[in-house]
Amino acid sequence: MRMRVTSAEDYLEALAARDLPPLRGGRHASGDFRAGVVSRDLGPLRLTELVTPPGECFRDARIVRDSDVAMWQIDVMARGRVRVEHGGADTVLGPADLMLIDPVRPVRFASSESRHVTMMVPRSALRLGAGAADRLTGVRIPGDSGPGALVSALARDMTRTLGGGLRADEEVRSAAAVIELISVALSARLGDVRPAPDDELRGRITGYIEARLADPRLTPAMVAAAHHLSVRRLHRLFEDEPLTVAALIRTRRLRRCHADLAGSGRTVAAVAFRWGFADPAHFSRLFKATYGYNAATLLSSNRARMSKAVAAGGGEDGGAGTER
Repeated sequence: MRMRVTSAEDYLEALAARDLPPLRGGRHASGDFRAGVVSRDLGPLRLTELVTPPGECFRDARIVRDSDVAMWQIDVMARGRVRVEHGGADTVLGPADLMLIDPVRPVRFASSESRHVTMMVPRSALRLGAGAADRLTGVRIPGDSGPGALVSALARDMTRTLGGGLRADEEVRSAAAVIELISVALSARLGDVRPAPDDELRGRITGYIEARLADPRLTPAMVAAAHHLSVRRLHRLFEDEPLTVAALIRTRRLRRCHADLAGSGRTVAAVAFRWGFADPAHFSRLFKATYGYNAATLLSSNRARMSKAVAAGGGEDGGAGTER
C-alpha cells in the first residue's frame, strides 16, 4: 500500500488501516500538511514507511489495545531527527539510528520533518526476555556500525524493494532471517548496557510480575519469596523507582483491564477477575481513580461503537486515533 495524504485526518486513517499501535497527537507545524505512507508485509513482519511533517504525538495507558501485547515495534530513522521518551529514557535518534519500542508502554515522540520505517515483529518470533526488554526499550541503537547498521540499511530499503515476486515460503524464510538479524543487533546493544546487579534483579522481578498478573495471590510477599528476598529488601530495591512493587502490580493489572474493556465484550466483573482483582467494587474504584472515568463507561462506549460498526456493515480498528 502506498498513500500520499494532505491532511492529518487522512493520515490517521492511513495508519489505522495498517493497524499500527495507536498514538494521539499532537502538534504539527503550521502550513500544508504533507505526509506519505508506504507499507509492505514480509511473512509475519509488517513494515510501514512514514514520511511526516514536524510534530508531536504520544501513547498512554488509556489507548493501549489488547492486541498490542503480541508485538514488538522497531523504529528506524532514515531522515530527520526524533526525540523519544520511552522506558524511562529520553533519547534523540538521528539518521540510521533504531530503537526497540514496547507498544504497551507509554511513549512520546517529537520529530522534525522525517522519514522512518516501523517494523512490527511478533514477540513470539523475537523471543526477547522481560529483563532484556526492560534494559533495551527506549535505548538508541546506532545505525552506523555493527549489526545495527545492517538492520538499519535493510529496513530503510525494504519498503521500496519488496514489491512482490516472493513465494509464501520464501517470505517466511526471509522474515526469519530479518528477525534473526534484529536479535543479533539487540544482543550486541545489550552487551553495551549491562546492568548493575540491582538493575538486573529488578528486571527479573518485573518480568515475574508481568507473567503472573492474572494470579490473585500476586503480592509483594509472594514476589519476595519467589526471589529469596525479605519483603523489606524488596521494598528497598524499588525505593528509587517511580512505583513501589504493590503499585507496579496494580498499575499493570489496570492497564490490562483497560485494554480488555476497550477491545472485548467481557463484563467489568469478568475483566476484573481475569486480571487478579477479586472484588469488582474495589476494582471499579481503582479504575476511576486512575483513568478519571468509570470502567462501565468505557465498556458501554466500546459496545456502542461495535454495535454501530455492525449496523454499518463494517469494522473498526479497535483502537484510538493513531498519529505519528
